[in-house]
Amino acid sequence: MDPIQNEGAKEMFEAQAHLFKIIYNYVSSTSLKCAVELDIPEVIHKHGRPITLPQLVSALEINPTKADGLFKLMRLLVHTGFFSTANVQSAQQQEEEAYALTLTSKLFLKDKPYCLSPVVLTLTDQVFVNPCHFLSRWFRDNELSAYETANDGTVFWDYMAKNPDFNSIYNQAMASDSQLANLIVKDCQPIFQGLGSLVDVGGGTGSFARIISEAFPGIKCTVLDLPHVVPKVPDTDNLKFIAGDMFQSIPPADAFFFKAIFHAFVDEDCLKILKRCREAIASRGDRGKVIIIDIVINEKKEDAQLTEAKLLYDMLMMVAVRGSERTEKEWEKLFLDAGFSHFKITPVYGIKSLIEVYP
Repeated sequence: MDPIQNEGAKEMFEAQAHLFKIIYNYVSSTSLKCAVELDIPEVIHKHGRPITLPQLVSALEINPTKADGLFKLMRLLVHTGFFSTANVQSAQQQEEEAYALTLTSKLFLKDKPYCLSPVVLTLTDQVFVNPCHFLSRWFRDNELSAYETANDGTVFWDYMAKNPDFNSIYNQAMASDSQLANLIVKDCQPIFQGLGSLVDVGGGTGSFARIISEAFPGIKCTVLDLPHVVPKVPDTDNLKFIAGDMFQSIPPADAFFFKAIFHAFVDEDCLKILKRCREAIASRGDRGKVIIIDIVINEKKEDAQLTEAKLLYDMLMMVAVRGSERTEKEWEKLFLDAGFSHFKITPVYGIKSLIEVYP
């Protein structure tokens, strides 16, 4: 049969394929979740070389009748770049296809401090996914977030405080994401050089603050977070934990550090936090700065895939907590309205940038 000659029909079918790809995006994320739950990256890693389908079935101890299902799962994850394939010689000296790790799947190895399995398990959890199904209802009701629409008015942060199991995996996800900073923290030496003290605001279990305190032992780091988040661990010479509310008070320091904090709040709340920082800096004779790691949207200058990841994150923040990812102009307005004079943006952290804000 000849290919379709009617250009109009061809374009319509291409549009249909595009539509199906968007509709089935949830299959990609849940397939990735399945691979993480089965521990497939770790199994391949421990195998020491590319692994064939029968070997993978055996190593995973799954029902052999489901080997075809595992083949389909792996075929999809190979296509999306999570795994790769290689040809290997079987015992019968025949070539067989085998599965290998890619840079992406290596992010899930347990011997790495930045194992991102908790990130996948957190962001594909029903806690985040279910409210997305209520988005159209949210546009028509009076709830502040789609999460509240889906959960009878319950606020996401209240759910976190009352559910220690989810709170734990969420904090693990944030901690593992922070560990990636080990790859670039030495490159950021000029940013932290000369600081004597730093407050990691909303710093969770202190993963990033530990990285800073170890890389720059001359900086005394303080982690500020809510009482149910702050870990019960002893302070060290240059790292301590304080339970508190960043909207009420932030301890004085040479620098105030925020990793993925502002995107979880509306502008009014971000202004309150920034003004607290500005007050603390003013109390020290305008000596100090704010350091932020967060997303900066730049659709005109960025790779389309990078922008898509940022826009998806933007939607997730809106759905869950009324948060927002911001453009450079939107960041600038926040900083100026809070009383700061200038800032510098450096894109050094994957989809996130490092922003320095000065009085």
